[in-house]
Amino acid sequence: MNQRTLQRNPKRIGQSARLGAGRQQGAVLYVALIMLILLALIGVVGMQVASMQERMSANYLAANQAFQQAEAQVRGREAEITAGSEFDYEECNVPFEPVEWANAVSNDAATDIRTRNVSICNRQCSAGAGVDVSEQPCNMFRTTAFSRNLPDDAAASSSLAAVDTIFIRP
Repeated sequence: MNQRTLQRNPKRIGQSARLGAGRQQGAVLYVALIMLILLALIGVVGMQVASMQERMSANYLAANQAFQQAEAQVRGREAEITAGSEFDYEECNVPFEPVEWANAVSNDAATDIRTRNVSICNRQCSAGAGVDVSEQPCNMFRTTAFSRNLPDDAAASSSLAAVDTIFIRP
């Protein structure tokens, strides 16, 4: 339509607009609202999954840090034993319970380590079972290390690890 047609017949424009509006039922509005609700739900679920994965990875990191610290302590003690360093071994007549020991470690200590010369306690060596230690030197050591990734046990991300090894000095 050109400008001249609009000026001659203004009723026609209003009439066609009213006819189109009468035929529409508003279904597009409902579909759009439902799509927006679905997209919002997908977004909320996605955020929950992402936050759960972040917490899981933080817990894994904390546990791995604690384990690596305990492992480093054990390997350090084995190096000391191999080098012939002198340190106090624990009494053989006192039973060792790792769980009770780990629970008794103070909250201020991030790590702790215990070492026993098992050859002296058992009076034998695994390389020559039944051979008396006094007859053939054999040094077999049990080393237990306990570690936290953080010094304070009450910390939210504090994770615990214990490593227990038997080491035979060459």
